[in-house]
Amino acid sequence: MNDHQKGLALTTLGGLALSFDVPLVKLGEGEVWSVIALRSVMTFAAGMTIWLLLRFFSKKRPVLMPGKAGLVAGLCYGISTMTFLGAVFNTATANVVFIVAFTPMFAALFGWLALKEVPSFSTIVTMSVMVAGVALIVAGGLEAGGLFGDGLALSTSALLAGAITIGRKSGRDMGFVPLVATILPALIGLTFVAQQGVAVAAPVWVIFDGAVMIPLAFWCLATGPRYLSGPEVGMFYLLETILAPVWVWIVFSEVPAAQALIGGAILVLALVAHSAWQMRRRQHPQLAPVPASTSV
Repeated sequence: MNDHQKGLALTTLGGLALSFDVPLVKLGEGEVWSVIALRSVMTFAAGMTIWLLLRFFSKKRPVLMPGKAGLVAGLCYGISTMTFLGAVFNTATANVVFIVAFTPMFAALFGWLALKEVPSFSTIVTMSVMVAGVALIVAGGLEAGGLFGDGLALSTSALLAGAITIGRKSGRDMGFVPLVATILPALIGLTFVAQQGVAVAAPVWVIFDGAVMIPLAFWCLATGPRYLSGPEVGMFYLLETILAPVWVWIVFSEVPAAQALIGGAILVLALVAHSAWQMRRRQHPQLAPVPASTSV
């Protein structure tokens, strides 16, 4: 198996694992803060276990929290866990994953503002199209009473993009930051749970999600860029966007609204077209414009 095949296998596994996140959370049949606490505690425990094993059995000693940049990025990741799970409980699954798919475009915008990386014309066009797609989904959420959840999903997208931008600007190894950052939602969730008690009907699903599926997805998708280009890896993140609503539809008979499907289709097609164009430019450098500015 060559490096490219390794990358494809890893990112496929990571995208598939991530696509089961929302269905497993829903199978837990819990109250939102109980789910946040349980899932976050398990992810933090898994992350610390992996880190300790690497320190004992590997010559490479991974950094757990790389300085102030790591703390700020961790704050973004930690809050995004709460906004994401809050969105799952307050709007349709399709709305959540479609809106969170806007993260790469937020990252391009923040890269433009913070890193002076002027986006390419294709990125600007893609951003414009995706804004229209998100607006269509949010308009549907307004009609269906899920506007609060849609807002939380949009906040999640912005927070994740902020964490990515901070990591890129610092140039530090942020591999363990998303896992360690779950200590924040864990502590806040436990505070609420201490007052009202744990309310999760089937905790085994949430425990499995937090301890196995989330760390597996993060590790595979974080390792993928060692073997694949950024646009290729980005396309495998779309597995969650496409598959999560399918799993929820099969298990819970939750049928996405027509506006969410149309808006989601716009988002997915725009991202696929943008990623395909970026890969083509990498394979055929002559297609790239004269580098007067940095493209995203």
